[in-house]
Amino acid sequence: MNFLRVLVLSALAGACLFSAVYLYFTEYADPRTARELLEHPDGERAQKVMLLTLPSARMIPVNYLREADKVFAGADGGWWRELSGEAHPVTVLIKGDRLHGLGRTVEDDPVYIETIFKRLRPDSYRWIGGVLVEIQLDQAK
Repeated sequence: MNFLRVLVLSALAGACLFSAVYLYFTEYADPRTARELLEHPDGERAQKVMLLTLPSARMIPVNYLREADKVFAGADGGWWRELSGEAHPVTVLIKGDRLHGLGRTVEDDPVYIETIFKRLRPDSYRWIGGVLVEIQLDQAK
């Protein structure tokens, strides 16, 4: 009986912790970072974080790598599911420039994924993982 009680209490504690972390990021950290990116497009954070507007109109800050007419991001949360399958229209705000393009997840080319992640997350690409998101911009700026 004690084992069951410990198991249930552990599950409840885990659920509470997950909820707290989720609320922190969705209600505090993400909006605060988004506001900073909008108010300080030349700031230090804006050099490596973009504001991505998903097809659902949800806006999230995410680290990025821009190369010519493509932008790459690593998705660690579940938001990438909105971009699975064929490409979907997205908007990015990079250093004050609002750009439009088509975003999709790249899940079927491990060599390409590793090549991009080596540049996107050079210090942590091996142990963080994540799903690669590729955005083809309508026009390079």
